[in-house]
Amino acid sequence: MRQVELTLKPTDSFVIPSADGYQVYGALLGALDDVASDVSERVHDSQLGSLHNSGLLGSFRGSERNHHKQVDPSEEYRLSLGVTDPADQSVFEALADAFVFGGDSLELSEGQLLVRDFASSNTTHEELLETAATAVDNRPDTFEIEMQFRTLTCIEEADEITTMFPHRGSVFRSLLRRWNKTLPEDTVERCELGMTREDFESNLIEKPDAHTYNTGSVLVNRGEDGSPILAQGFTGTCTYKFKDASEAVRTAVTALTRFSEYAGVGGSVARGCGTVEVAVQV
Repeated sequence: MRQVELTLKPTDSFVIPSADGYQVYGALLGALDDVASDVSERVHDSQLGSLHNSGLLGSFRGSERNHHKQVDPSEEYRLSLGVTDPADQSVFEALADAFVFGGDSLELSEGQLLVRDFASSNTTHEELLETAATAVDNRPDTFEIEMQFRTLTCIEEADEITTMFPHRGSVFRSLLRRWNKTLPEDTVERCELGMTREDFESNLIEKPDAHTYNTGSVLVNRGEDGSPILAQGFTGTCTYKFKDASEAVRTAVTALTRFSEYAGVGGSVARGCGTVEVAVQV
């Protein structure tokens, strides 16, 4: 797994949608297509949501257009990309080719942002489990994990119905599924997590921050006739506290939260949904 952090600087002020992940996703596919069309096509067609795109993170100006905002040329913006596909090397190389060697800007519909910095880090499922085990061993049983859901998080429960609350069962079942689906074949025996939704519900308590909690809808695709396809979800900060959880459960949950920073949470993560930041509190 890899995480790429781009620092971007707009050349001028221009408007973008308030939820910009879908537009940024299109720009990323265009940049990838210029250097590796097969990789761009695989990212677009992937059922795993192998590319996680945070959308632009930073401070924006207001806009007179409804549901839009303006980028500020005096500001820098952060774009975080996570790649969880077991065959991630080609995606990472294509991203590097697009933004380091092949060009220096991200082209959006009404303007461009210059790439000021390109940084990457990598890890594996096995390393996340090992790091989590060490963290659990060095902390009291009562430590808590804070998850800040930065962009709309859309977790489908059943039949296109999404949850509108950071419920422990929904959030961690979603992460568990993506964790197990993205395991390389040679690590399944060592790293597969055999947990259930009930395990999360009986061992965790969620404590959402009501002042940050919000819900909404976001554009994630378009139909063949151009009609918008929307997804529903939530944003906000939620702290998860363990309740009489075993060391194995605490280790698995800690590993999944770290995994979320690479993979995102829920659906449409390539289109800007489910971006999270994690902090462990003692």
